[in-house]
Amino acid sequence: MEPGGLRADGKGGDGDDVHERWLRLLNRSTGNPGYRDGWFDEQCGGCRFWVALSGELGLDWGACACADSPFDGQVRFEHDGCERFAVRGDGTFG
Repeated sequence: MEPGGLRADGKGGDGDDVHERWLRLLNRSTGNPGYRDGWFDEQCGGCRFWVALSGELGLDWGACACADSPFDGQVRFEHDGCERFAVRGDGTFG
């Protein structure tokens, strides 16, 4: 691993915790008072455009592959979401 590189556990070589850092980028945080009940069923991890990352980060993080989403091509938290959610045909999550 290169100095400062990312490890499979989501830690940077400099001790940076990627998971905690990326959580600051949420569009919809389930902890916010304005979080709508309907959004629980429209989270990124259940979207047909979700592409999970590999390794430990892939347990919580994936890339958005929806061309119409403002997050297309970006890494998103599985419990985040956006207005372009499309349910998976098989109903799986994550």
